Amino acid sequence: MSQTYFKIRVNTILPTRPTSFDVFIMINGKHVHYLRSGELLSATKIAHLDKADVFYVPDTQRQEYKKYVFTTLNDGALDVKTKAQILRESSLTLAEEIFEQPDVEQALHESKELISNFIEFMDEEPSSMAHLISLSAHDFYTYNHSLDVGIYSLGLGKVAGYQNEDLLELGRGALFHDIGKRNVHVDIICKNGPLDDVEWAQMQKHPLYGLKILTEYGVSEAMKACCFEHHESFLGNGYPQQLSGPEIHPMARIVAITDTYDALTTKRSYNQPMSPRDAVEFMSTKLKGKYDADLLKAMNSVLFKMEKASA
Repeated sequence: MSQTYFKIRVNTILPTRPTSFDVFIMINGKHVHYLRSGELLSATKIAHLDKADVFYVPDTQRQEYKKYVFTTLNDGALDVKTKAQILRESSLTLAEEIFEQPDVEQALHESKELISNFIEFMDEEPSSMAHLISLSAHDFYTYNHSLDVGIYSLGLGKVAGYQNEDLLELGRGALFHDIGKRNVHVDIICKNGPLDDVEWAQMQKHPLYGLKILTEYGVSEAMKACCFEHHESFLGNGYPQQLSGPEIHPMARIVAITDTYDALTTKRSYNQPMSPRDAVEFMSTKLKGKYDADLLKAMNSVLFKMEKASA
């Protein structure tokens, strides 16, 4: 049986900490041994690599990699920003696996661990959320976007008073808010530019597609609402149900804000990203009345923490 591998990102390996797993790179479609377990990846080598580059680790060593990340996140000598970077970077490849996983039930199961890792980190490191948010806003691939919406939603949910199981369900609902895009043609999802009327009509079906998928697997009503209602508007002119204000699920209101915020602050081929402050200002003025006003105000306190951490 041939060896299988999973991807990890370069920035999850520290030059000061020996790996406890073998590292491979891909050359001409073949996995080539790059670093042996117990060896250091030198700072010089890291400097010559692109931060978006990926390595490959044998599937048989997945638990060793998880232990490596866990030990790193619990290292009292490391600063919070470095830990936040490692958690987010290691979670990006896991999010990619989840979104490429044909088995939705398995993906939903794996999402519990992913979101729980962020919640535990937030609880242990009070300034962690600000660092996690400041590291976001890179690519707009579905899994990057979904992970960042999950992170933002946890931050806003914390400010709004969510805890424990509710916070977990909010994070998972945010992570899967766009799962219905699995059933939208890839040419529409990846189009470089605005959609035409026919394409837009197809795109607007993704909340319904998502609801159908999640309903098959018996997830919570909160998770289904995050998926089905995140494009509703307080003004009653959203989709797919034209719900207004109080009719929209409280968690879906959070995802509506964080989904738009991530879209506005992320660079895509056809637009330049806004700054965090400009994005919230745009949502408060140009899109006035569309979102829960109290939650939009709360978003400012999340941004304040982010700016403080980035200073």
